[in-house]
Amino acid sequence: QVHLVEFGGGLVQAGGSLRLSCAATAPISSQYAMGWYRQAPGKQRELVASTSRSRTDYAESVKGRFTVSRDYAGNIVYLQMNSLKPEDTAVYYCNYNLNWGQGTQVTVSS
Repeated sequence: QVHLVEFGGGLVQAGGSLRLSCAATAPISSQYAMGWYRQAPGKQRELVASTSRSRTDYAESVKGRFTVSRDYAGNIVYLQMNSLKPEDTAVYYCNYNLNWGQGTQVTVSS
């Protein structure tokens, strides 16, 4: 089983930036997507961004503001979040295949 350990998150004002990191504790395949989901209170968990060797996907709501990147040698995925909005407030979860991180809170104040 792969454990995913997340770093980053916190409180930021609207328009600000945050960077999330997620490290896998065991070697993982670059062929599978690794990325980020988020869940706001009262809402379903949704894909934010994910990336593999063959493709990268973004939610429409974050395109142009968020960038997902991956260190394949280090089994790490990053999420650079710029121009943050209050509606980006959620718990962000790292994902790889069927594995999930513990979640990290991102709060954007208006």
